Amino acid sequence: MYVPKRFKVTDTKEIWEFVKQHSFATLVTAEDNIPVAAHLPVTVSRADDDYRITGHMAYANLQWKTFESVDDALVIFQGPHAYVSSTWYAHENVPTWNYQAVHMYGTPRILEKEELLESLKTLSDTYEKHRDPSFSVEGYTPKLLDAQLKAIVGFEIKVTEVQAAYKLSQNRNETDYQHIIEHLKKEGDSDSERIAEQMENRLEK
Repeated sequence: MYVPKRFKVTDTKEIWEFVKQHSFATLVTAEDNIPVAAHLPVTVSRADDDYRITGHMAYANLQWKTFESVDDALVIFQGPHAYVSSTWYAHENVPTWNYQAVHMYGTPRILEKEELLESLKTLSDTYEKHRDPSFSVEGYTPKLLDAQLKAIVGFEIKVTEVQAAYKLSQNRNETDYQHIIEHLKKEGDSDSERIAEQMENRLEK
């Protein structure tokens, strides 16, 4: 990913919080030099600078077979994004787009049955723990659980490289920066509001 220096994010904790909040990711691998992608919920764990990504896909999705032949997979975590009009500047310029994104690269491997079961428990607990009643993998009957496990393929990616870009108008002067925030708040969509919020947060740091 092309990341200009002023938009680059290197804070490990900040990146980790971002990928946890935007964990419906895009997994990209290649088959015969042709990119293939899947959109999947994943779980990210971290120990210092060591990240691991786990998830699963349908057995019928043959992308999992590419894991055997690729050295690297790419996982894309996409945050909010918003169009920025050049009319919001105090001088002549061109329109652009603000966004937040993290790319993680690493070597994938297929999970064994018990590892897959543990991954499913972690994933469901992450999204169900605040619900009442809540779903739990342990609630499956053995017959249904066995059928479900046969219908999916789990994977783990040990992350070897992280690229993070927050393009939030850091290259604009203070006046334009404030104008962009004000206009984004008026756009009426959640992504524009979230980008405006992220820009305001930068001012408080």
